[in-house]
Amino acid sequence: MRVIELPPPPVLVREDLDITVPEHTAAGNRWIGWCSSRGMASFLSSFLFHSALILGMALWLPASDARSGRIALVVVPADDDAFISSEVLPEAAPSISAEQFAGDVVADHAFTNVQVHAPAGELPELAYRQPAAALNPLGPPADYLLRTRADVSGALAGRGRTARAEMVRLGGGTAESEDAVERGLRWIMAQQRPDGGFSFRHLRGARNPGTESSRTAATALCMLPYLGAGYTHQEGPYRDVVQRGMYYLVRSARQTQHGADLQNGTMYAQGLATIALCEAYAMTGDPALKGLAEQAMRFVLFAQDPKGGGWRYTPGEPGDTTVTGWQLMALKSAQMAGLSVPSPTLVGVRRFLDGVQSEYGANYGYMDAKPGETTTAIGLLCRMYTGWDRDHHALRRGVEDLDQWGPSKDNMYLNYYATQVLHHYGGEPWKRWNPVMRDYLVATQSDDGHEAGSWHFSGGHGNVGGRLYNTAMAVMTLQVYYRYMPLYTDHAITDTF
Repeated sequence: MRVIELPPPPVLVREDLDITVPEHTAAGNRWIGWCSSRGMASFLSSFLFHSALILGMALWLPASDARSGRIALVVVPADDDAFISSEVLPEAAPSISAEQFAGDVVADHAFTNVQVHAPAGELPELAYRQPAAALNPLGPPADYLLRTRADVSGALAGRGRTARAEMVRLGGGTAESEDAVERGLRWIMAQQRPDGGFSFRHLRGARNPGTESSRTAATALCMLPYLGAGYTHQEGPYRDVVQRGMYYLVRSARQTQHGADLQNGTMYAQGLATIALCEAYAMTGDPALKGLAEQAMRFVLFAQDPKGGGWRYTPGEPGDTTVTGWQLMALKSAQMAGLSVPSPTLVGVRRFLDGVQSEYGANYGYMDAKPGETTTAIGLLCRMYTGWDRDHHALRRGVEDLDQWGPSKDNMYLNYYATQVLHHYGGEPWKRWNPVMRDYLVATQSDDGHEAGSWHFSGGHGNVGGRLYNTAMAVMTLQVYYRYMPLYTDHAITDTF
């Protein structure tokens, strides 16, 4: 095995130390006199003794990559035709040829990004492995995890080949809503770039491109509707689309001491990418995805605000409800995939929600308790996933508010979260909400040229995310019947992906 190592990082010189060279004055003469005195002899004796001690300890300690600060990222080729190149590594990073690929270990002092190319017309297999040695334990053992009555086991079972139609029937979907889902998936497919990724600043003649620059966020968001429909990188009519998109996420990951960094400028992207990786792993059991899914989850854990318990745009920043919602769903997706999420992390989420709630938890604000419709929907869904029973008084009050407000005609962010809350809750509120939301989306889907199959609404983040964002969110909203199994019902449908 050959090891390719980047040059060691430069030694940083501290410039904040106040070191002054004495001038040749009377004070300087006193300095020279001290150097020739017994004080200087004592200083030299102490310096030599401690230097020898440190050297001895260094020789005694076992050599390891951890001691040198290196983090190894092992990339395993699917076949001999693939090779690694760097897309976003520093310019000094060495290039690696196809002949060097097999068995190589790429070692980096901080992180490694890899991109695997295949010959024209062929798609690479996903081939990611986490570092050979775990950097840190993932947290408490499985029996210490927070267990909620809102169980997530089997939560993805509705996406199977036979289960999907049954869940549509049980949940209130229609042939028209399912046709709208497939038309939306075809439009999203047409926006895929040659490198497998997506961009909110879409091309191909459609109006209303977004302004958000994170391609990792766009790609992950576009993967979720395919996975929601039961289509993976291993099978289904969109296998190639999903495989290329998932590979874009694989090569976008930066391995750090805190896990796989997929932010690409925002923690929204980290949460979305973690959800996509965990769901794809849960649905396929593909071992090539397990390592990256775990490492992406670890970065989410690291990025949590240790004091307030939430997440915001950058790691450790005091949280807001919108970013926290995506990170919690990322952790729940990790649990659905059988990965261990430490209980204190979820307890921290509860602490954050307590800080932004009003009406005893029926409504939620953004970074304080001033309530908003979208943040209320997000907060209630988070409460469902962190253990509130269906008969919790504040949940009931919050659902009544969403029911009274009704679906938005211009804000897919609100509709996406509120639809999930009401679907999980069920009962009369869901029966009132579902036909209005469903039929509105079916009716507003575009039939016009390059835009056929898409949606655009300007509310919420609609203009920032543009038509691509709106289409992905609308498709996932129409998939609510089977995308996640209802939390508070006894539906038990067994199926395979």
